Amino acid sequence: MGELPGPVTEKLQISLKVDSEHPLTPHAPATKYYMALVTGDLRSLEVLTDRYYQDVNLVFEISKNELEWQVKSQASYGLSGLWSLEYKREVTTSLCLAARHGHTACLRHLICRRADPNLAPGRLGPLHEACLGGHTDCVELLLEHKADPNLRSDEGLAPLHLCTTQDSLGCAKLLLGHGASVNLASEDSGETALHVAARHCLCDHARLYLRHGAHVDARSAREETALNVLCGQAPGTGEGCLQLCRLLAAHGANIDAWDETRRSPLHKACGAANAILVRFLLQRGADVNAIDYGGVSPLCCVLQTAAFKSELQPHLTVQLLLNHGSQKIWPPAFIKVLNSCAAVPEIIEVLFNSYSQLPISEKWAEAVPEEVFQQHQPFYESFFQLVGTVRCLQHLCRSAIRKKFGSKCHCLIPLLPVPKALHDYLLLEPEGVML
Repeated sequence: MGELPGPVTEKLQISLKVDSEHPLTPHAPATKYYMALVTGDLRSLEVLTDRYYQDVNLVFEISKNELEWQVKSQASYGLSGLWSLEYKREVTTSLCLAARHGHTACLRHLICRRADPNLAPGRLGPLHEACLGGHTDCVELLLEHKADPNLRSDEGLAPLHLCTTQDSLGCAKLLLGHGASVNLASEDSGETALHVAARHCLCDHARLYLRHGAHVDARSAREETALNVLCGQAPGTGEGCLQLCRLLAAHGANIDAWDETRRSPLHKACGAANAILVRFLLQRGADVNAIDYGGVSPLCCVLQTAAFKSELQPHLTVQLLLNHGSQKIWPPAFIKVLNSCAAVPEIIEVLFNSYSQLPISEKWAEAVPEEVFQQHQPFYESFFQLVGTVRCLQHLCRSAIRKKFGSKCHCLIPLLPVPKALHDYLLLEPEGVML
């Protein structure tokens, strides 16, 4: 199978937007000047500024045509797509280019030549560029020369909103030390720096912001808190996600905060099949049966996305919810679960075993695609053998115990003086076959 083709640069044009008050020396080598800034070639930069570019606040216009591979559909073998020629145009300054690439010496040279640290003719200013790249030394130099720590980009973002990697922690500290507003919301999304830290699972950043007075339950334009944002992230997006969840909760975050659709952090974590965060939220008392404006519960959230996230073992989330008292699926709607989750038989087993007795319709077999049946044949053969039968006494005893313990199954069952294998059975641990 061939690899996805990379972008191919066809043409690069670099020009300078000038006016009659700032004439350029004839034949000024714009491309060489640009390359000196991008590569950090200080010696060449000094020569070029002395000879051609005395006004270091000139604005660059960078135009390029790029061939980009766009995937149109999944084919049986490899990827199907086409090459698309796109025209890209960028307006920037020499200071922005040096800051973007982290060339502190070049940045210092330009500032000494009176480059404006707040000039942002394009999408981002120099401070935004430095923060985006995690270039702490550049951020420090710009702030020392009066760069505005709250300057907004074209998209309404402050530099603090662009501290999105672990390497940018030093940048965030410098910004706050120079007066950046920790609760400044972006203009479009309304997100604060704490929301950004949550989106990227940056626990150290969040701790820093909270120490500087960040509002733990600040709402975005979509009414999301930082905890809402964090719980929507997939497992593995950051090692500090659980740690960050604990940090937010310790600072008083509302565990059941709703967004604009009335979805709680538990809804978000279930939709992401993030069993680790689901367990934590349930331990902190999250409402296991919260309903959003669409009538969807946390259990429905995980069932809706399970087929696309089988590698995340979504049945673990289903187990947690059921063992904490989640309401089960309305029995006549169980065929819909088969339609959407047949490829994840562990979910079918866990959910089916949460009922004491659920009659299996012969029509249910039609909901399981033939290839899925063949792939999980031992399970589905045992499952459909239950048609017209009564569940075994062992299962009925399990159901009686679970009904007695109710929403306390997760904490009371492990206390029973029985072998661990029986604990697992009572807690709906899947076995791969139905009895």
